[in-house]
Amino acid sequence: MEQHRFRGLYAPPTAGIPPRPLVYTANRMDPASVDVVLVRPARATNVAAACRALKNMGMRRLWIVGDVDGLDRPEVTALAYGAWDVLDGVLRASDLPEAVAGCTLVAGTSGRPDDDAWSPRRFAAEVASHAGGGRVALVFGPEASGLTNQELALCQVRVHIASDPAQPSLNLAQAVLLLAYEIRLSREDAVAPAAVPRATAGELEQALGELRDGLMGIGYLSRDNPEPILSELRGLLARGAPTPREITLLRGLARQIRWAADRVAPESRSSG
Repeated sequence: MEQHRFRGLYAPPTAGIPPRPLVYTANRMDPASVDVVLVRPARATNVAAACRALKNMGMRRLWIVGDVDGLDRPEVTALAYGAWDVLDGVLRASDLPEAVAGCTLVAGTSGRPDDDAWSPRRFAAEVASHAGGGRVALVFGPEASGLTNQELALCQVRVHIASDPAQPSLNLAQAVLLLAYEIRLSREDAVAPAAVPRATAGELEQALGELRDGLMGIGYLSRDNPEPILSELRGLLARGAPTPREITLLRGLARQIRWAADRVAPESRSSG
């Protein structure tokens, strides 16, 4: 059988139907599909060094959340040698949700030990299939403190770089280079089934906003403190990796809950 030469790239014939090719795509993360997000970086020199590290590995899209001064100083631009286009093209966002709104998977780096955290190698190997063909946001926190718990809650994946306990802290640009290098190496990985489209972080937050209104309307969420339950729902949805179609269904459900709440609320007030 001639198709056997292709080592599984053909489905077996069924009921006289000739074999058909299966759709396979590489299980590789294209470096150009990664948005690196630096949240409140403390030093312009670290930003410039990160720009050079990114371009070394074929990545050019960099977001900065918050303000950082001095990116145009000569001693700073010197550290971005050869990557001045990346430095000049830095995108700005006022907060993390704005920076990651167009991404289907958000990964936050953390220096805190976490049993569920991925290693950089696992992240590079598996992120493409989890992203469903969309963009990936790789988020780094401030040098001194890292990402807040609230910011980490927006990330579907946490990445931890193992280091020696005697000197666990990495320079920001070093951490960026290490992750970017693993992503570039992952392009040599084996093939995997075609990715399923995933909803972006912005679409997910929009659906959660509508769900929040509906659940508050029926009294499921506390009006004084709805965030703890809403945060758990965010995690549940993020783990499910919903498609854009599934997000549309969720938004329709949320609007219907709100419609029902608006009809019941006047009756409840009149009966009281």
